Amino acid sequence: MQKNIAVLRGDGIGPEIMEEALRCLDAVERRFGHSFATSEALLGGAAIDAVGAPLPAETLAVCKASDAVLLGAVGGPKWEHLPGDARPEKGLLGLRQGLGVYANLRPATLFPQLAAASPLRADIAAAGIDFLVVRELIGGIYFGVHKTEEKGGQQVATDVMEYSESEIERILHVAFGAAQKRRGKVTSVDKANVLDTSRLWRAVAGRVAQQYPSVEFENMLVDNAAMQIVKNPAQFDVVVTENMFGDILTDEASMITGSIGMIPSASLGAPGAPGLFEPIHGSAPDIAGKNLANPVGTILSVGMMLRYSLGMPTEADAVEAAVLAVLESGLRTADAAGPDDVPVGCEEMGRAVAAAIGKA
Repeated sequence: MQKNIAVLRGDGIGPEIMEEALRCLDAVERRFGHSFATSEALLGGAAIDAVGAPLPAETLAVCKASDAVLLGAVGGPKWEHLPGDARPEKGLLGLRQGLGVYANLRPATLFPQLAAASPLRADIAAAGIDFLVVRELIGGIYFGVHKTEEKGGQQVATDVMEYSESEIERILHVAFGAAQKRRGKVTSVDKANVLDTSRLWRAVAGRVAQQYPSVEFENMLVDNAAMQIVKNPAQFDVVVTENMFGDILTDEASMITGSIGMIPSASLGAPGAPGLFEPIHGSAPDIAGKNLANPVGTILSVGMMLRYSLGMPTEADAVEAAVLAVLESGLRTADAAGPDDVPVGCEEMGRAVAAAIGKA
């Protein structure tokens, strides 16, 4: 099978973690006899430096013409002096919107081999952490009107959060569909005691839930959800929420699993459209180029790409099994290493996973 992959290395540690992800994709190619053609394009700070824009038109065109998009990371202090519309993160938001990837899937899984790295109490971690956050990705406050103006002699800033019924319905259907393939429970997170957008969200969620009688359903306020994620994460199966709440809760969820460097993500839109796959961590410019980054989140993003966009579940299983095998062997990058571990570098971890993929 031949597939076309758009590769956006991005900024900071993006290029080095992408190198290991592509090494693992090459291992899949060799083992299963596929052909993956990659097309590189610029995004974020790298694009600003090269052409003066965080999302060049050529990059969006390359991505739209691909079967899937693999992204490293964007951003960094180097570009923080720029106005908001010109920063690297604006390129990422534009890419998501341009591809129409409205559903972001972020697993929160504590690998048994990394149980000691979780900051949670041992008995809480032992109960299990294995849930999926389904985050609405191209609506809400991140894509609303943003303005700063002078009123009464001072600067006043406004950010508008807006959601339509159809936007809420489509992300809820993704969540319930995912729950049907998992343990059959959906938790919808909102702030319905304060926000009109959340009251609409809760009303639509209740209607959609009626279409899935086999799935257990509950509503939860976002502040309670933030507490429950650290108090009793085992209660969750699929968590669905709007854009900003999802951004915050997924970062919290990633840390209870031991390391943010271990978590992949998939951003999906209409069937047949290219999905966007990336680790959830940032560009970590302080360790860029030092062979210290953890490539596992990006490698597992390759697994999600194989599963969700390329229709290759067996190959995805092979990537995930290889990661587990390497962790079982004791290899750890510094972010996930315990006091008795000798951490390995980004390249060594990537090579080890690629070798494990190559073993039938």
